[in-house]
Amino acid sequence: MAESKKYEVSVTVETQYLADQSDPQDGRYVFAYHVGILNTGNIAAQLISRHWLIRDAESHVQEVRGLGVVGHQPLLKPGERFEYTSGCVLTTPVGTMRGSYQMVAEDGTPFEAPITEFTLAMPRVLH
Repeated sequence: MAESKKYEVSVTVETQYLADQSDPQDGRYVFAYHVGILNTGNIAAQLISRHWLIRDAESHVQEVRGLGVVGHQPLLKPGERFEYTSGCVLTTPVGTMRGSYQMVAEDGTPFEAPITEFTLAMPRVLH
């Protein structure tokens, strides 16, 4: 009996407020986020594109779609990890991001890797 193919990618995110690039007086809050993408399935898969929903504290939503991440479309073999750092600018000191990566497995099967919602927050704003 052949082992069934498992299309699965795990995504972790760490965030950081960039005070030196932010200007709260002008409503500019800059955040970096460091993403780890791990192929937890049993077939190689390539990240083709990304889809982000970025929401500020006033419920304004910015939708971002694009090919790859930071100029790459990494091919991840089972157990392989790809990491990158990117950033975003909000007009409020707190916001959230969530989204997904569109992946294609080595056998041509497309699937989505969800990115669970995470918070962007200026230090000492949330308790």
